[in-house]
Amino acid sequence: MSTRSRTLSGSDFDVVTLEPAIGARIDGVDLASPLDDAIVAAIGQALVRHQVLFFEGQDLAPAQLRDFAARFGALHIHPVYPHVPDVPEIIVLDTDANNLPDNDNWHTDVTFIETPPLGAVLHARQLPPSGGDTLWSSMTAAFEALSPRVRRLLDGLTAEHDFEKSFPRERFASPEEQERWLSARLRNPPVRHPVVRRHPVTGAAGLFVNFGFTTRILDLPKPESEALLRFLFEHVARPEFTVRHRWRPGDVAFWDNRATQHYAVADYLPARRVMHRATILGDRPR
Repeated sequence: MSTRSRTLSGSDFDVVTLEPAIGARIDGVDLASPLDDAIVAAIGQALVRHQVLFFEGQDLAPAQLRDFAARFGALHIHPVYPHVPDVPEIIVLDTDANNLPDNDNWHTDVTFIETPPLGAVLHARQLPPSGGDTLWSSMTAAFEALSPRVRRLLDGLTAEHDFEKSFPRERFASPEEQERWLSARLRNPPVRHPVVRRHPVTGAAGLFVNFGFTTRILDLPKPESEALLRFLFEHVARPEFTVRHRWRPGDVAFWDNRATQHYAVADYLPARRVMHRATILGDRPR
């Protein structure tokens, strides 16, 4: 399904719905060009509605990717991932047989901080001959698919999110890496977030626990917490909540980190895959 969004300046672009629960392609926007406030607002509205947006064939320098993301809020600088020289807001996800990926699980980015990201913008820089797709899942659709009794059980519970779950110390071997990890660990102690989050724009309820960073539900005994989290981690991966993107050079994905999880498929090794990401800071989950 395609709809046309018109901006106050008279420009327009197409929003093509990809899946019933999540995902849309945006046609007619060059992210490298200056975008007026009306276009940025329209993209933001489409993001909230569709949760992940795809812009095909974009030619963006790292600074241009940073500048586009910064139209939506202040940017996060990741404590351990490498970044583009002179553009610290752009992290480099460069993976191959000698640097294995760590994002081949369902996760929501950077939930180990008090104010997890509003969203993130990912740009395909170098792709393997095949494979390396990314999937996104709608956490509002996942929550709504649960029975009313389970929704009531989850609403009001609190979970712990821990940086070390996805970034264990043993991954960082060199003295420089160890120093960076220790600094990041000290600056990012475990935090608490609601298991069910209300979207700050729509008010819609969505799951806010993820395999990458959630360690336990604090209101439950350990065996019950482990069993419930295991169920939720499996539940969010149901295909009816998801959209899958097959990357082509220059593609950009922009997702609402408050309402989604994503999974980077690691089926391309030993080939190389290079992606650049900007991460937009958000608010405290409620």
